[in-house]
Amino acid sequence: MESLSAGQQKFILHWGELGTRWGLNRTVAQIHALLYLSPDALPAEQIASLLSVARSNVSNSLRELQGWGVVRVVHLMGDRRDHFEALHDVWEMFTVIVEERKRREIDPTIAVLRECSMEIDRNTAEDKEARKRIRELLSFFEQTNVVYEEFRGLPGGVVRQLFKLRGNLKRFFSSEVS
Repeated sequence: MESLSAGQQKFILHWGELGTRWGLNRTVAQIHALLYLSPDALPAEQIASLLSVARSNVSNSLRELQGWGVVRVVHLMGDRRDHFEALHDVWEMFTVIVEERKRREIDPTIAVLRECSMEIDRNTAEDKEARKRIRELLSFFEQTNVVYEEFRGLPGGVVRQLFKLRGNLKRFFSSEVS
């Protein structure tokens, strides 16, 4: 990849903005977008050049993307440098990101809600109400976690078929409720 087309630049910039809304550093998201679009693995120097960002920023961003599991190191014959590539299968990328977000965000939230539920004193009406609300929230997260685990256990093809059902799910469940 020698240079970026206008469409590629637009995608990379948008992915960077989207990443900031999801709590990621803009450069991290832009590097991910570049690697996602690239047909070949790229060395860090080329990433820095194509995106006009500091090499140190690229290194830190690549480590973060590797931590998320969406970018991996590739070695090429005759080249001692590390090259990097992103997952290109959208479903695999989605699965990896959801699993990582669950591990980083949902699992700790469930643990804290359990602790809070047990620690709140039941002596006052306010405490009883707070405990009730925390337990409702905990129940929601635990049920969502169970559904996630069930979906996670399905083969990828089944999940893709479920997504293709779209409006048919509503019709199916509407007839069941009637």
